[in-house]
Amino acid sequence: MPTSPASPTAEQLPARTAAVWAALDPVVGAGSPLRVLDVGGGSGMFAVPLARLGHDVTVVDPSADALATLRRRADTAGVGARVNGVQGDGDLLHEVLPDTDGTDGAGYDLALCHYVLEVVDDPAVTLREIARALRPGGQVSIATANRAGAVLARAVSGHPVEALALLEDRDPAPGRAVPAHRRFSPDGLLALVEGAGLRPGGWRGVSVVADLLESTSGAEPQAVRALEIALAEASPYRDIATGLHVLASRP
Repeated sequence: MPTSPASPTAEQLPARTAAVWAALDPVVGAGSPLRVLDVGGGSGMFAVPLARLGHDVTVVDPSADALATLRRRADTAGVGARVNGVQGDGDLLHEVLPDTDGTDGAGYDLALCHYVLEVVDDPAVTLREIARALRPGGQVSIATANRAGAVLARAVSGHPVEALALLEDRDPAPGRAVPAHRRFSPDGLLALVEGAGLRPGGWRGVSVVADLLESTSGAEPQAVRALEIALAEASPYRDIATGLHVLASRP
């Protein structure tokens, strides 16, 4: 069973991300500064804490507003020099980061791709771009929305038609201007990762109960984090989590 993260900043962050931090902790808490690429992490929820741990983080995000928030957050935290924001799309990393190619050993040690694959034009292309930017042996942290969790959430909120559509991988509200975000199954996510030439580890659930407990009066944050980490790799609990997470490496 995974243990509570040792990284000092993890205890100050939302319990819903506890399982992700627990998985990242052996990578980012080893003491050696890493070159980190955060794709789509414009507001800095992960970039700033990682910079506070001594890592150098490049954030690529298409939103100028999000990057402005990132800059303010990094400067306020005193880590502005360690955080670099670049406006661009994850499926065009070779254009916005033209000098980064892991084949020559100059790639990133760690990449983050958190809740990005749901909205990009082609998740496979985005993951291949990220894989290209990693050095050999580098790792990528991938978090996505979980289809099973979305089905259950729609069902218990009184929308069985939408729940059935999600279960069958259909748009729950067809015809609207903005298509619904993608949802992933564990098998589908792992296949996508392998298709990008990456070697995935085991998957875990993200926010199995944290969103429910954080809204409950009197829930102790530390206890919520401990429960979240305990459930993250245990079936059947992880199967209905809000999100999925996997660490993968570039061979």
